[in-house]
Amino acid sequence: MNVLVLGAGQLARMMALAGAPLNLKISAYDVRSGNVVHPVTLDVLGHGLENGIKNADVITAEFEHIAPDVLEICQASGKFYPGETAILTGGDRRLEKALLDKAGVANARYQVITCRDDFDVAIANIGLPLILKSALDGYDGKGQWRLKPDSDIDAVWLDIDNFLKTSPQGARQCVIAEEFVPFNREVSLIGARNAKGDVEIYPLTENIHTNGILSVSVAAGENDAVQAQAEAMFKAVADTLDYVGVLAIEFFDVGGNLKVNEIAPRVHNSGHWTQQGAEVCQFENHLRAVCGLPLGSAHRIRPTAMINIVGEVTVPVEVLQHAHVHWYDKAPRPGRKIGHINLCADNAAALTDKLRDIAALLDTTEFPAIKEAAATLA
Repeated sequence: MNVLVLGAGQLARMMALAGAPLNLKISAYDVRSGNVVHPVTLDVLGHGLENGIKNADVITAEFEHIAPDVLEICQASGKFYPGETAILTGGDRRLEKALLDKAGVANARYQVITCRDDFDVAIANIGLPLILKSALDGYDGKGQWRLKPDSDIDAVWLDIDNFLKTSPQGARQCVIAEEFVPFNREVSLIGARNAKGDVEIYPLTENIHTNGILSVSVAAGENDAVQAQAEAMFKAVADTLDYVGVLAIEFFDVGGNLKVNEIAPRVHNSGHWTQQGAEVCQFENHLRAVCGLPLGSAHRIRPTAMINIVGEVTVPVEVLQHAHVHWYDKAPRPGRKIGHINLCADNAAALTDKLRDIAALLDTTEFPAIKEAAATLA
């Protein structure tokens, strides 16, 4: 079976590696060049979206910021999963908020902002502090503002207004104002759903971010009640979308009560731990779902932590004595994810020790969250 992935980054690469044992042939449509490429070697296999669709049995996506006309063409083929609606929703915070409300899952109170009057209404109705996020094209901390009680409101608005006026998205762009949620931690859930509505859901991970970019995810055991709450919210969102594929949901944990922060209609960075820590990894389960194959078990077979390699970084070869290293074959630059490390152990205490051991091998300025991750398990 031939699968075309929209996007030719590391997620398509990892799908290709996971699909090979199933005899699934993965190609990737590079939305920038218009080439169809091999996701691992990046060799050019053809050119043009129509050509890629013609040769594919199934189409899926590795990211959600895809031009609407591309999504429309893929949807018309009848081969696209999770489909146009899901990808558009994941890439537009307005649609995402409407979905969460329709699904009946808890999320932060919000206001859509297109002008100064909307901005003032948000301040009056929601109160300060506010978190403001671009509706389109925002990720890894980009396109976000924080309005604190002591902020210069006029200066913040001028910055947002300039952003709206200069956005490449034009009139489609807006900003979502959200109440500040005083959360205890950030967690995420990865699950797979097939066309029949069957699901396989992975254990929650606890996530630590640095400068808006995920640094470490830890899957080492979870409170049963919180896990059940997250799974119920996953099913509500996935069923509302009639979703097919892997879906990620990020939550704020407020004293054991979850609020959805955002969704990602694709395989997700916080699920990379599943490559070594789960019975079947997220990449294989996504392919199983979109290709109509039986879902694999999402059972966590051992406590695992995932450490992102970000920026212009190398890691000592000694890391391989402790962990699995996954490079993306991407040129390093500040803020860019160029690989990750999966660290496994027999139990949470042993994983704590391994995190401390690996922290001693790595530069604390480049890997600032490993000791913090160890502390969450101690």
